[in-house]
Amino acid sequence: MKKIALISDTHSYLGDDTLPFLEEADEIWHGGDIGDPKVLDRLESIKPTRSVYGNIDDKDLRQRIKLNEIWDCEGMKVFMTHIGGYPERYTKRVSKIIKEEKPNLYICGHSHILKVMPDKTNGLLHMNPGACGVVGFHKFRTILTFEVANGKIENLNAVELGLRSTVNLERGD
Repeated sequence: MKKIALISDTHSYLGDDTLPFLEEADEIWHGGDIGDPKVLDRLESIKPTRSVYGNIDDKDLRQRIKLNEIWDCEGMKVFMTHIGGYPERYTKRVSKIIKEEKPNLYICGHSHILKVMPDKTNGLLHMNPGACGVVGFHKFRTILTFEVANGKIENLNAVELGLRSTVNLERGD
């Protein structure tokens, strides 16, 4: 069994309020739009981290991490990318990868909207953890935590970190 903390769209901000969730995980997964490479450095110093780059990530991050990640976690095939859409509304690129790779779990970010939904057509679970950064239109900063055991998701939790607008960057919140 592995405990996962799934985050996305940090946009150069990783609040201290995420740390308890990141520290209790076995792995951190980041769905893109990391922003400052120091955020990725910090995540990697906390726990083993898997990440993909997003549309705001610069060439330095794009040299460190990939557009797509596909791997096995505890008997579950996982596909993660930043921009890809939702069941019945995937981008052509993502739809092709899903058909070829047949993942059990598909993860993306980009929308800043937390969603977990089944894709019965492709036999997978779709997850988007929303945004835990402070840049964007989202009202609440969110992450997902869950466990993967024997090819199944267990103990899935949506975590609200608070209102995006209440973070005071000058104080370092």
